[in-house]
Amino acid sequence: MSDDLALKTADGWLLYNDQAFTHFDYLKRQQDRSLLPRLTDHQTDEHGELKVTKVEVLFFDVLGTVVDWRGSIAAEASSFLKRHDALHIDAGAFADAWVGRYDPSVEAVRCGQRPFVPLDLLNMENLEACLKGFGLTPSAFPSSELEDLNLAWHRLKPWPDSVEGLSRLKERFIVAPLSDGNTRLLVDMAKHARLPWDTILGADISEAYKPMPQVYLRACELLGVEPDRAMLVAAHDYDLDAARRCGLKTAYVVRSNAHDPSKAAAIEPLDGWEYMANDLIELAAILK
Repeated sequence: MSDDLALKTADGWLLYNDQAFTHFDYLKRQQDRSLLPRLTDHQTDEHGELKVTKVEVLFFDVLGTVVDWRGSIAAEASSFLKRHDALHIDAGAFADAWVGRYDPSVEAVRCGQRPFVPLDLLNMENLEACLKGFGLTPSAFPSSELEDLNLAWHRLKPWPDSVEGLSRLKERFIVAPLSDGNTRLLVDMAKHARLPWDTILGADISEAYKPMPQVYLRACELLGVEPDRAMLVAAHDYDLDAARRCGLKTAYVVRSNAHDPSKAAAIEPLDGWEYMANDLIELAAILK
């Protein structure tokens, strides 16, 4: 986890990259209601023993954790390139270049350099930039073709264990995505992949991108659960670390080919997560 994520309080406000989110009024309201955890507080019973807090809600990172974003986009990019006689371009490299623009594009929103815009718009901008990077002219393609390729993000395929694992976990917990995807993107993906969410909270609801603290805290607020009664399930250390700093429990799921190609993949995951599993079916067995 990089040092640029700082979760601390200053006059009741949470900071990210040393910038106070004074325009997010709910953060202050939640602080006043003592929903935000103090990192130095410890909950103990009358005997001084640490309390075990019951988890009610499981939030899931989606891109890479629940669905195979890189593999799915590579498959759709391959079909697109074949249709337009661009077989000289490797579809996997094209997909990684497109996916690799994702994090830098949302960073402008995180840092306040750009107002919030949904991931669909960022993906289209990144697609056009990616095409140019491979020597293709976006305007040479029918707009309907580009729009359909951009909708590949709405059609990402689940990992083989995802539907069964979520279904098992749903028997005991509320299950919901906690993703940078906008709501319509996540709804379409759920219908396409048959993901059995109890509810869907897109990034357009909090108008923020992970790992900004309000992403995690707003989701908890909307589901009426205190952070220590929620858990984030993810295949990405930075996401889990941010959730933990907000007071959520954490579960790491091992996924190959899940990392953002714009970042160096960690050889070994960070430790300290409450749970670790090889897939969602195994996680369901652990949490049974």
